[in-house]
Amino acid sequence: MDLRTDLNHRERATLRAVAEGHAEISCSREPDLFVDGLACCDQHTAHRLAHLGLVAPARDGRWGERVPALLTEAGAAALDDLAGPGAAA
Repeated sequence: MDLRTDLNHRERATLRAVAEGHAEISCSREPDLFVDGLACCDQHTAHRLAHLGLVAPARDGRWGERVPALLTEAGAAALDDLAGPGAAA
């Protein structure tokens, strides 16, 4: 997968929000994402980023509990790739 072409603008913006510490994620099989306390406007994006292994809960929590979200190593690498020379951001 070439993340520069496979991630859309909203997914890239969501990764940046997580990287900047603005996001929480629900502990569930289909995790919901919250940015600055508000539900992410596109939960499909949240689910996709979680299933791709780019975002994850920062700690364990009870089922449905909101916990801080973090970028995984793959998520950080995706952001690094996007910010690299010639990347379309």
